[in-house]
Amino acid sequence: MSNTNSSFWVHKEGHKPELLCGSSASYTVVNGHFIMLVCSTIILGGFLKTLLKNSEVTVLMILSLLGFVIGQLAHNSIEVHKIVYPLLKTPSYSLYCYFSPMIIFMAALDVDFCILKNVFWQVLLIGLVSLLMTFIILGYVVLKFNKDLWDLQSSILFSMIVGMTDPVHSVNSLKTIGISKTYTDIIRGESMIICGFTSICFGVFRSDFLHISMFTEFRVILGLCLDILGSIICGYSCSRIIQFILTDLFSNTLTSIILCISMVYMTFYIGESFGMSGMIALVTVGLNFDSLSFKPRIEVTITKFLIMFSSIYQQLIYTFFGIVIGCGETKYLRFHTVVFMLILFATVNFVRLLTIVLVSPLLMHANYEYNWRWGIVIAWSGIKGIFSLLLAPDIHNLADQKVESPQLFILYVQGISLMTMGINSYMMAHSARTLGLCATSLPRQMAIQNAIKHIQEIIQNTITLFKTEKVLTNVNWTLVEEKTKIEYIIPSDAYNNVSHDDIEEESLTEEVLIEEARLHVAIIQMSSFEKQCNDGILSVEAARILISATKSFCPIQGKFMSIYDVSTYVRARSWLIKFKNMLTSLEYHKDKALFILYGDNKFLLFVCHVVFSEEFEYAGHIITVMYIYPMIMHLWPMARELNVSGLISVNNYFVFLYIFQAAMKIISLKRKYFHQYWNTLEFLIMLVGIIDIFCIYFVKLRPDNFALIQMTVILGYFRIIRFIPFIKLIIPLLINIVDVQIKKRLRLMYSITKGYVKSQEDTKLLIKQISSRESVYQKLYEILETNKRDAVKELGLIEHEGRDVVIALKTRQAIRRVIAKALKNLTFLWSRGIIDKHEGIEMNKVFLAKIKALNNFPMAIPPPTPDKYLHNIVWLENKDVLIEFFKERAKLAYFDYGDVICREGEMPQGIYLIISGMAILHSSPPTFGIDSSLRSERGSKSMFTEYCTSGDIIGELSCLLKRETEYTAICETILQDLEFQKCVTFNLAYVETLSSYNEMTIDNVTMKFVIIVYGSVIDTKTEVPYLAPCILPKTCEQIQGTSDLSKLLVVQPSDPAKNTDDPKVMVSTGLRMSQREYNWKRKYEERNFPLSWNRSQTTRIQLP
Repeated sequence: MSNTNSSFWVHKEGHKPELLCGSSASYTVVNGHFIMLVCSTIILGGFLKTLLKNSEVTVLMILSLLGFVIGQLAHNSIEVHKIVYPLLKTPSYSLYCYFSPMIIFMAALDVDFCILKNVFWQVLLIGLVSLLMTFIILGYVVLKFNKDLWDLQSSILFSMIVGMTDPVHSVNSLKTIGISKTYTDIIRGESMIICGFTSICFGVFRSDFLHISMFTEFRVILGLCLDILGSIICGYSCSRIIQFILTDLFSNTLTSIILCISMVYMTFYIGESFGMSGMIALVTVGLNFDSLSFKPRIEVTITKFLIMFSSIYQQLIYTFFGIVIGCGETKYLRFHTVVFMLILFATVNFVRLLTIVLVSPLLMHANYEYNWRWGIVIAWSGIKGIFSLLLAPDIHNLADQKVESPQLFILYVQGISLMTMGINSYMMAHSARTLGLCATSLPRQMAIQNAIKHIQEIIQNTITLFKTEKVLTNVNWTLVEEKTKIEYIIPSDAYNNVSHDDIEEESLTEEVLIEEARLHVAIIQMSSFEKQCNDGILSVEAARILISATKSFCPIQGKFMSIYDVSTYVRARSWLIKFKNMLTSLEYHKDKALFILYGDNKFLLFVCHVVFSEEFEYAGHIITVMYIYPMIMHLWPMARELNVSGLISVNNYFVFLYIFQAAMKIISLKRKYFHQYWNTLEFLIMLVGIIDIFCIYFVKLRPDNFALIQMTVILGYFRIIRFIPFIKLIIPLLINIVDVQIKKRLRLMYSITKGYVKSQEDTKLLIKQISSRESVYQKLYEILETNKRDAVKELGLIEHEGRDVVIALKTRQAIRRVIAKALKNLTFLWSRGIIDKHEGIEMNKVFLAKIKALNNFPMAIPPPTPDKYLHNIVWLENKDVLIEFFKERAKLAYFDYGDVICREGEMPQGIYLIISGMAILHSSPPTFGIDSSLRSERGSKSMFTEYCTSGDIIGELSCLLKRETEYTAICETILQDLEFQKCVTFNLAYVETLSSYNEMTIDNVTMKFVIIVYGSVIDTKTEVPYLAPCILPKTCEQIQGTSDLSKLLVVQPSDPAKNTDDPKVMVSTGLRMSQREYNWKRKYEERNFPLSWNRSQTTRIQLP
């Protein structure tokens, strides 16, 4: 048989390749049959996975044995050899490049970088200790017990490969039993570190770097560091490109998947082509991805594709290497081979156990709950897999001394891989279950039971609703209820076995329940952040920071993340402001206020005009630019020696120009010349230049004075300070750059704070499902409410610092939410067939184009004028008469952040209508003048808190009743105020005062509505009590006061003959009665019905 040009095994000497099975082909090779072998392997692997769902190692073992049988047939049959020959002549490095990129990317993509970052040094230490123990112990075992006479280099390479932990299979058994992701990420992170380091070492051996004559340890270490750093930079750069592709709004799912997979391979090949590690580059790419790096719902699709390709690749690899082993000579497969494989298996697990024992003290001092039980589970995680198998052929290719049976390298690695995948995976899962690590804690069991009970109630309500439908008559509802009953068995702890029926009675402390609830709150918040990001409310950067901060504070026991923690997490704003202030102080200003007229002195007037002209300033910069070439010649020794006299003349000329420039400015500004820092610097440059000239002159007179010569040389180098004034041109540019960065940080912090507030609101809606104990619920509610108030205050501070930035951000978010709502409506119409497919696609492109255009939205927008704010208030839209009324009779005023609009217990100064900004109200629950005996059941001892925004009213009830204000209103943002200086006459409404036991008759003809705004009354006919605030029904004809003082607002009809009832009228039961909450106010606001405003702009009505 003739030799071929390429093969699985490669000799270094003469670069003559050698086939894996030891025999070359003496026939014409037909490649078409090999494709049939590949397809058959994929189909068989699929059938085996379907039949053996819970045993992947069994599938791989069967495929390996099948490959061995095919290899044996190929060894003895030419027809079968023709089929497998394309595999045998494929270089092993090619297989490594074909299969490894997709699998390592999938493994890295599943790792949470936030968790790994917190434990990076611990994981790195575990990896380094594991590598060291593998070199020492496993290398010794290979040299001592192996009878195949491998050389030292082969033994070292073999121990490195066997020491690699597979990042995929090492955690598969733990993921299926509900182990904490922290521990799976620790194991997987350590595996990727070992794989990356091993791939770099093999890359160094492939490049023959160790065989060069100038070999030193320093160069090797430096090369390794550069490879690692270069791989990380390459991976990070490619990850930015892939993220840009995946987040493009106009790309469809199929295109995104194709480009993503292509970029994965491209990143790997770029790293390998430039002598770096493609594996480390892909690990960097995967770690930079999270759920926010993809468009909504595309992450699941890409993950499914990766899992599918990875599964197919593993089946092919184990089959191919089984064929490779079978094509070798069977005479090398002896009893000692099996014994040595068992020794290797025992040694691998012993090395793993020793590594965990050595690093356990460090892990115990970490922030997570590491103990001896976790140590036992992690000790079984040294599972070998596909990466060890792909690098196994390189042991023979890179060895100095070739062995007669190279297939044994693959046999040992594949055997240990299958043994660890089977035995170690089972022992990991069994140990975790036996030691109670996958059991559900008692507080968690209670939370699950509450959730199941809630779901069961929903199911029961659904069944009850369906029973009323006519279409579902004659249904066996007993069977429906039986089949829909949820029976979920919660895993119990073997060390703390409590029956599910006794969980309710288990005496759990409040601290334990709150700690469990805290973890649930963190999960709910992270889910809220992700949902806000997908809905366009929160930017990707802000959501990623919030999620990272939440994960960082999760391990801290008893710690609920506040907005101040997040602010500390992204602290960068203060130094930018200080840097900007420093640049501003250094900025050059030509203050024309210093311009001094000199009467009729034309020369002085001419000098002043010249100095303050732009041309004079530019001339100074041109002089500095012209001196660059002479300065270069002065610093270049050879050029300086050849042009000494010329350089001296040029220096004298430029010093004269500096003197002339300073003299012109001094003549114009006199003593005020030194008020500018830059003028002082230019004066010092001029003095140094004059001293330099004198020193040169004295050197000519005293050429033997060494000290004078040295001083002249030093002053010559000091000429470089003449270029410092160039900074004047750069400072304005730097100020603009820093200002942009400050605005970005302000926008980011506002977006983060607003997203945090929304997450607190979302969490408060779900805390009842977290814990059913009232004390825990109340404490959680107080914590969340306190954190929310702090965040709202932070919003006010940010808006005070950069109002134009906040206005731009709010406007952008409003546009994004409106377009998102329109997209949902479009999807609904499309799904119902109202809009066909083509029209739907075109309209969807229009909306997506508008969303994409928001990327160029201005960073800052000046605040609108008060006139525009008025038209944006909901109940003032298209009410030009009422708007003109306010503009004519109101006085515009402003409130800053933290200003008090009104205080509790003080007499009202007016009624305030907010037209921009936000205020917070603090008070005890309002009494509305109701006697304590009547409101005892409604009473509450908790403080009342409410936020007022655009269109809300403050102080109307106190002004109406002429009583003290019952709350304190504080500005949370910048506010504007409109003040009425006169009392407005009510044309269609008036106030009636009703004392205790006094009666009042209600005439439904002359009274459209009678509203109790203060106190309480009773219907004298039916004796039904009515408490403020309340609208009296039309059936009520006579009422009697039951409080010391009751106030009734009587609204008259505009036309008694056309008076009709309005059943939609409602009154708010809150602390304030806003314009939007009273439909009667909407109807009569155009008839000079007096309203006031309160927000950033507020209207005040002063009462007599």
